[in-house]
Amino acid sequence: MRPLFFARTAVLLFVILLLSQCRHDPSFVAEPDPGPNPNENPCDPDSVYFDNEVLPILQSSCALSGCHDPATAQEGIVLTSYESLLNSDVIVPGDPGDSELYEKITEGDPEKVMPPPPSAPLTPEQIEVIRKWISQGARNNACEGGACDSTAASFSQNIFPLIQDHCYGCHSGASPQAGVSLTSHASIAAVAASGRLLGAITHSPGYAAMPQNGNKLSDCQIAQVRKWITDGTPNN
Repeated sequence: MRPLFFARTAVLLFVILLLSQCRHDPSFVAEPDPGPNPNENPCDPDSVYFDNEVLPILQSSCALSGCHDPATAQEGIVLTSYESLLNSDVIVPGDPGDSELYEKITEGDPEKVMPPPPSAPLTPEQIEVIRKWISQGARNNACEGGACDSTAASFSQNIFPLIQDHCYGCHSGASPQAGVSLTSHASIAAVAASGRLLGAITHSPGYAAMPQNGNKLSDCQIAQVRKWITDGTPNN
């Protein structure tokens, strides 16, 4: 009996020792692998994005009171969102030449071109953005993390294109809104020197929030304008 007893005891001790080594530390909890972030959609330089590039142009130059905002809806056309753009039936995805929107902004007759006088016409760069977007399928797309450098503050490369895309529709032509023209370096620098430009785009108290018909500029874009002003509003 004694040898059998010792043998059984040895086996029991071995099992207890084995189990004790397999216990998990209760303070350690494995973190699950989150995988790729579905909200990350980096900007592709070869693609045109509706929310980032096309919509600001439409909101600034076309979706204005008296033209293609919801209240006016000239000819039944509203250009304030992707849905209203589709419902207005003015684009044929993949075919700019057969899209009424593109035909209107490239119209050679000043009596038919959009935006109509006294508003300034779209720039060649803005027209190309819309043409390329339609050619790429006129998708309801957006991106994050574009190549915006908050330290880049060249008037010709950064500030003026930003003004054209977000402000030109209201603040150009023969009768700019509130008498504020933003069509040249001199006029933009004057508004900047008065504090009105930065106050408007930062939505500061006491200033009319701009862009009036669109989303607030990104932090990076505001930083570019701020730096340009801090640098003395150079014409560079």
